[in-house]
This record gives sequence, C-alpha cells and structure tokens, in this order.
Amino acid sequence: MGLVDRIDSKEAVVGIIGLGYVGLPLAIEFCGAGFQVYGFDLDAKKISRLEKGESYIKHIDSAKIAGMLPRFVPTTDFSRLSAVDCMIICVPTPLSEYRDPDLSFVFNTGRTIAEHLRKGQLVILESTTYPGTTDEDLREILEKSGLLAGEDFYLAYSPEREDPGSGKFTTRDVPKVIGGLTKECLEAAQALYGQVFKKTVPVSSTRIAEAAKLLENIYRSVNIALVNELKVLFDRMGMDIWEVIEAAATKPFGFQAFYPGPGLGGHCIPIDPFYLAWKARKYELSTRFIELAGEINTNMPRYVVGKTVEALNERGKSIKGAKILILGLAYKENVDDIRESPSLKLMELLEEKGAEIDYNDPYVPSIPETRKYKMSKESVPLTTDTLRGYDCVVVATKHSVYDPGFIAENANLIVDTRNLVKNWRAHGGKVVKA
Repeated sequence: MGLVDRIDSKEAVVGIIGLGYVGLPLAIEFCGAGFQVYGFDLDAKKISRLEKGESYIKHIDSAKIAGMLPRFVPTTDFSRLSAVDCMIICVPTPLSEYRDPDLSFVFNTGRTIAEHLRKGQLVILESTTYPGTTDEDLREILEKSGLLAGEDFYLAYSPEREDPGSGKFTTRDVPKVIGGLTKECLEAAQALYGQVFKKTVPVSSTRIAEAAKLLENIYRSVNIALVNELKVLFDRMGMDIWEVIEAAATKPFGFQAFYPGPGLGGHCIPIDPFYLAWKARKYELSTRFIELAGEINTNMPRYVVGKTVEALNERGKSIKGAKILILGLAYKENVDDIRESPSLKLMELLEEKGAEIDYNDPYVPSIPETRKYKMSKESVPLTTDTLRGYDCVVVATKHSVYDPGFIAENANLIVDTRNLVKNWRAHGGKVVKA
C-alpha cells in the first residue's frame, strides 16, 4: 500500500515537530480526523503537561488536549520519527541580532530527521522562510541520509496561516497552500492536508509556496507602516488617525483598513519580510519597500516613548522616577503570546530613561524569559487604587477585558496606542493618542 493510500485510509501515522502556536492546533486537527499523531518537542515541561491532558496555550482549551489522548503521543524522543509516515516541521524561524535569518531550528530538525529517515516518508516544512529553503537547504540536509528527495521520500512546503486568538477562523477553515518538490510530492502532501483542511491550494513549486507566505506578511507590514507614518503626520497636524481610517473604511471598494500601534509583534510580521530582504541581497537587489516599512515599524516604540515623555512634561512630571503602568504585554489582544511584543521594547526604553515600570495583562501573569529580554516582573492587579497610583498608563494591547470607561475615569494620564478610549476628547486632556 502506497503512502497516499495509507493517508486516505487513515492508517498513516502523523508526526508534528514543534508543539507551539502552529504545531499544537495542527495536532488537534489530525487527531480529530482520526489519525494517530506523535507530537515532538524539546521542551520536557510542555510534553509533561500534554501527557496530563493540559494545554499551555491560553486560547486552546485543555479539554481539547485531553480529548486527543491516547491517539496523541507527545514525546521528546526523536528516535520515534522512524515510526511516523508523515512529518510536519513547525519550528521557529527567528532573526539573528543583525536581522539575518536564523534557520538553526529548521536545520537542526532536518539533521535529526535525516538520522531516522526511511523510504516512503513525507517531510513537510511549515515554518516561514525564504524561497529555496525547502528544495535547496533542507533537501541537502535530508539527503545526507543517503535517500533522495522525490525518489526515496517525499518533500513539500506548506506555510502556516494561524491567527492565534482571533476566533474568526479555525485551523481547518483557512485554505492550505502547498508546494511539492515533484508532482508526486505535491500529491502526497495534498492528500494529507486534504484530510483536515476544507480547501487545499496546490502551487507549482515549494518556492512559490514559500514566497506566498512572505507576500502575505510583507503586504501587512508595508500597510501597517503606512498608517504608522500617517499617524505621526496627522498627530502633528492635529488630526486623529483613527477617525481618518474609520471614514476611509466606509468606501466599499479599493480600500482595506489597517491600524497603527506601538510597533509590530508576533512571530510573523516583524520577522518574515526580512527573510525576503536577506535573500534579495544574494540577487544584488534592494527591497526598498520592505526595508522602509521595517524602519518605520521598528521606530514606533521610540515614538510612543517620546509621546509619553511629552505628556508627562506637560503635567510637570519628569520621566525619571515616573511610575508607569503598561497595559497589555501580549503582542495582540486576547492571547498570551508575547513573541516580539512591542510592550517589551517599551518597558526597556522607559526603564532606560529612569521610569519605574509595571504591567498588567490578564493573559500573562509573569514575564517568561525570551531570547532578547530577561525581565522579572509579575502582572499587577487592575484596580481603582492601582490605576490612581501611577503617573501614566500606556495602553499597548487592546484586550477585550479592558474597560475604557473604568480606565479613563481612574488613571491620571493615558497614552493610548490602540484607540482603546475612543471618546478621548471627553476626558479633559487626560488621554493622549500615540
């Protein structure tokens, strides 16, 4: 029986490598479709919680994890890769400190797979990366096993399209773009994803699939940079960018609303565009839109800090020694994900200026150590006394649990980067848009 037949009959065993915001939802879908699923991760604490049927991601209910067992086998033992038929790689692809692609997680995973690779297996990369990663870099690593991609094993790329915490789309609702190394590789990957996704979108190569993901996020990065730049301009002109966007969005064609903020967060938009910019340099081309958008978005935390300093000065208060509460640590509303969160940069910049910084976030009770930051802080309660005890509250994340009326009534000063307090003019200059 061939691999496609085993997939169609659900006899194929699926292995998900990396059980984070992408891998865990994917494991849930395959288990729900009736497949035996192995979940691989280096973090023993994650594996221990999964074995108990517990979730460590806020928007994924533990009941879903418990419902997967025993069909789902979480493990740190990568030798068990030889027991699976289809492997899906969902590991991070961050940037180095010099903003170059860091594909060490992908390449190390590839080397581990190569140690256990056998004929007839399917390997799919989902991690966002530059065109050529799958058919050049990963292929070369996997073929060190002595097996040939497209002949002895199948190789494909399919970009993740998760939107954590949005609630608008489930994993299976979002069309799945798929590119294979060969026609047979594409057919195998499409057969697998067709079991759990409502629609698959086959493309002609792995490079097209890799580039499609980058285009999606570059599109967002450039448009967010545009409204961030206009935010600065309109503020200087005495206009509210949010009101401008609201008016423009009434046009039923030719306009899509994007919104400004304190900077970009999450694993995709702050990082992915630079993967293509880096690759473009190998072709002696400059990606000026990408670089300019990155420059504008990266400078937003400094703009917010400048507005905070100005707002305090106008009230006779120096930034040095000022008590400031950051409202929201997660990079977007209603999630517990702090990857690349601009709140962390805001805290760093404000502390460098001598401010005393606390934060509140109902989804992030304490700050875990990240690659860039080692902050030892815990979320403070959001009460009347708490708000009144700070010189300034900086709204960095617009969680739905935040009551704008309560915050505006009790805070001494609000620097609002997310338009939380919409009727800001009614609060006597207490609210500053940034």
